[in-house]
Amino acid sequence: MKVTGIITTLNEENHIEECIRSLQQVCDEVVVTDSFSQDRTVELARQMGAKVYQHEYIGDGPQKNLALPYASNDWVISIDADERLSDELVAMMRQTDWERVPYDGFAVRRRNFIGERWVKCCGWYPDYLVRIFRKEKLRFVEQKQHAFVPKSNIAYWKADIIHYRYTSYDDLFSKRNYSTRGAKILFLQGKKAHAWTPFLHGLSAFVVNYFFHGGLFAGVDGYVLSKAIAHNSFLKYAKLLEYRRDASVRESEDWTSVW
Repeated sequence: MKVTGIITTLNEENHIEECIRSLQQVCDEVVVTDSFSQDRTVELARQMGAKVYQHEYIGDGPQKNLALPYASNDWVISIDADERLSDELVAMMRQTDWERVPYDGFAVRRRNFIGERWVKCCGWYPDYLVRIFRKEKLRFVEQKQHAFVPKSNIAYWKADIIHYRYTSYDDLFSKRNYSTRGAKILFLQGKKAHAWTPFLHGLSAFVVNYFFHGGLFAGVDGYVLSKAIAHNSFLKYAKLLEYRRDASVRESEDWTSVW
């Protein structure tokens, strides 16, 4: 039994070759769903032997599911361009008799990095996610942000996907689009906000991550990550409040590209 690797991309020329090479250790086929990249992502993916299909971005879960009909194999493994398979995961996949697996999927841990530093606090590890599954049994939920594969009839593997999440603290704090996207989603869902909402959510996010999710014991990385999560939460609700009470700001936004 063979396995298909699937990747969703947008301007990932700095990652795509290593990502495909990582999957090719255990996959006989790699499918890339690209959102019309403007760099060399598509060219490099095809040079690496991947099958590339392009489609406008329609949200996290729906975009990942677009690749499933193109997969020739029943079993798939889904990773992002900035992720790699650990040696332990490669070994476990090679040892698996895929025709005799009694489960519909496997949840693996995600090992998140800032630069070259493996950060384990603030819910970043172990971050179990279903990434290996039978495409006829499981799929990503049709959720447009932070989509996931449901944990139904799955097994847990003590093996990691390596995620090069941020290159530096500057990268961590500069990705403001997450707060904007989150605010737009909340607005479209009809969520309300008042003057204290951004402060309450920001403070709560910091307290939970720093004091209860281990940031306190992770040195500078733990403090900076807790602060970044809190900052993003504050901005998301501040922007939601702004959309609610300022029509000029709301009208200046491009609501056709929320995702």
